[in-house]
Amino acid sequence: MLRYGVLPDSYTIPIVLKALCQMYATEIGRQIHAMAIRLNLGSDEFCESGFISLYTKAGEFENAHRLFEENPNRKLGSWNAIIGGLSQNGRAKEAISMFVELKRRGFKPDDVTMVTITSACGSLGDLSLALQVHKCVFQAKSFKKLDILMLNSLIDMYGKCGRMDLAHRIFSKMDERNVSSWTSMIVSNAIHGHVRNALDYFSWMRKEGTRPNFVTFIGVLTACVHGGMVKEGKYYFHMMQNVYGIMPRLQHYGCMVDMLGRAGLLKEAKEMIMKMPMKANSIIYGCLLGACEKYGDVKMGKWVAEHLQELEPWNDGVYVVLSNIFADNGLWEEVESVREIMKERRLAKLPGYSLSTTSD
Repeated sequence: MLRYGVLPDSYTIPIVLKALCQMYATEIGRQIHAMAIRLNLGSDEFCESGFISLYTKAGEFENAHRLFEENPNRKLGSWNAIIGGLSQNGRAKEAISMFVELKRRGFKPDDVTMVTITSACGSLGDLSLALQVHKCVFQAKSFKKLDILMLNSLIDMYGKCGRMDLAHRIFSKMDERNVSSWTSMIVSNAIHGHVRNALDYFSWMRKEGTRPNFVTFIGVLTACVHGGMVKEGKYYFHMMQNVYGIMPRLQHYGCMVDMLGRAGLLKEAKEMIMKMPMKANSIIYGCLLGACEKYGDVKMGKWVAEHLQELEPWNDGVYVVLSNIFADNGLWEEVESVREIMKERRLAKLPGYSLSTTSD
């Protein structure tokens, strides 16, 4: 297009920016930003929000904030871009602060704003804040009837806050449900230990004819892990592949290894790791090492520790758990050997601490 001498406009640049966001191509984005400024398109609502999204996705929050602050006449799209960028990059508190500032400036949030904020609120797990955000959802001008995306977001928010009763209340009143609706209920129940509820929702989902996706099965397998349901876990793991044609991902294998390890089936857990089509990560090995400590399996513990040391040589926790396994089996020479290694590598167990949160 440029080679033919055709210059981009306010419709072209946002489309290109969406592609660059998916590729994390920040350098090309900077060049296009410079071009947009030369063409007097830098402050265009859609171009500006596109550049903010690009910079936040690349972790360049200073550039994103600078661009955001430079335009005194910024529109709602730019606010949504900065709030969304912060929320999606683990800066939920900053996203909430920007939302408060948005309202203080007299802007009325739309559905994009509210979906982003409910997601940020859910990641904080702050129930008091969640209730306030829910009120804001109903106050938002553009909502006559909440759409399925917004309702799913509210279900997810309450689920992450542990209020499954409120999540179910929203879910039960939905006229239409999609796979995300069901998955949110399954995953939320699973992570909070409501095993039977999670599996009941999955059964209900299948009866309703909704096809589960790979995230749904992460929730189902997580429920089996928390419930110690090895037989059921194996059943759902095979169902995922044989009935729905979903190839297991790292998270699915992680659930299976964790489930087998907790049940004391350490050899099966090891075989699962060995048969994985991808390399196991430190989380999977960490689950198995914890199981080795629980059941006092020295040989397996050594094997797991070797792999963890390769992945995370700086991780003191590996040596601490391995030392505990040796100590529980009365292998004091090995305990001393592990401690000597920790001293040589200047590794020390960091003391634990806890933080309390308030909604002031």
